[in-house]
Amino acid sequence: MSNAERPIAGTVARAAEMADAPLIPAPTQRATWKVISAMIAARLGIMLTLLTPLTAGLALKLQELMPPDQVVGTLGIITSIGALAALLFDPIFGRLSDRTTGRWGRRRPWLVIGSVGVVLALVIIGVAPNAFVVGVGWVLAQTLANAAVSAHTATIADQLPPMQRGKVSGAIGVAQQAATLGAAYAAQFLSSNILLLLLIPGIIGAALTVLYAVVLPDKELPHRPYSEGGLRTILMTFWVNPLRHPDFALTWASRFLLVLANFMFVTFRLLWIQHEFGLDAPTAAGIMATGVLCYTISLVVAGQLAGWLSDKTKRRKPFIVASALIFAAGTYLLVHASEPTAFFWAEVVLGIGFGIYVAVDLALVIDVLPNPDNAAKDLGVFNIAMAGPQVLAPAVSAFLIGIGAGQNYDLMLIIAAIVAVVGAALILPVKGSK
Repeated sequence: MSNAERPIAGTVARAAEMADAPLIPAPTQRATWKVISAMIAARLGIMLTLLTPLTAGLALKLQELMPPDQVVGTLGIITSIGALAALLFDPIFGRLSDRTTGRWGRRRPWLVIGSVGVVLALVIIGVAPNAFVVGVGWVLAQTLANAAVSAHTATIADQLPPMQRGKVSGAIGVAQQAATLGAAYAAQFLSSNILLLLLIPGIIGAALTVLYAVVLPDKELPHRPYSEGGLRTILMTFWVNPLRHPDFALTWASRFLLVLANFMFVTFRLLWIQHEFGLDAPTAAGIMATGVLCYTISLVVAGQLAGWLSDKTKRRKPFIVASALIFAAGTYLLVHASEPTAFFWAEVVLGIGFGIYVAVDLALVIDVLPNPDNAAKDLGVFNIAMAGPQVLAPAVSAFLIGIGAGQNYDLMLIIAAIVAVVGAALILPVKGSK
């Protein structure tokens, strides 16, 4: 192309974008099962890589490096800073992914960079000589992992037509929960060797993600999307105008509240068991493990059924509302649980509620994305509604539990149920999805 032709090409490109014509059209054909299977496996691998350190790896490493009375506070600081890094870099890498050109496609390079890079960060944690280096390694791990997470989430929009999104989103939600169980078993069998505990799940995760990158039909972007540049572009990386895109804003707020409600209990689950049933920590941990297993099984079954029904009926909103009401019912059961069996039944109900939610929430937001050319960036903004509540939930729950004479777990559970119902109500005005 001559120099004279380049301005014309640029003008044409900007005109096409102004006409809302996506540079890569949305899919209309069903994705193959090879792509879908690799997509689900990659999500399992990414989450296994991240959840193993959170479940046990960081705590065990810190116990090697410092006195016991300093572990809890240090772990809280490190995990909070890591969560903030995830919140920050998910939309940043999403923006970079949306604007990546080259024959390797938009998403493939970031899947590989993120999944391989996080393994190197885990090595830093495994060999760290002090808590500061552990913290640096974890922030680096969260940063690089979100390069893979943002690209992976965007491929759901890139590869799946609407009739497949509910079922596959449900399977991805199940894979994320399965990663929690995998992390728990990894901690059980590898806790004597911290480096192996971190590296084996990390290597498995990298292998599954790279495999997905290989089979992914990632189309090459014809040219980089137009950008005004400067501070405005930087700020827009973390922003979707709620007045121009109210459906996206309502969906974002709904997810924020539903995830907040979930983590308000999850964060203090073990302490709640100890308090309510009068158990020591090891016994309570065993009760908790059985409860999480009940939760996971019910989440898997409900998630798969809800995803299938959502695609079949072409409806999303009724499932979100139902999930919140079921979650509220589960928290009501927890308030009145006086022995472990009642707790297990409450976990079953909570699993059904959250399983229905994870089956359709990603499909719903993809239905209302503002701009297909900014899918990864906008999904990164949407993922702030997942990371943000995890930073906020411990403080909110601790405040509520401490009201009155302290140990006010019932108040915390009641507020969590109300938060979930309000989150569901915000979905009702959404017009871009049924």
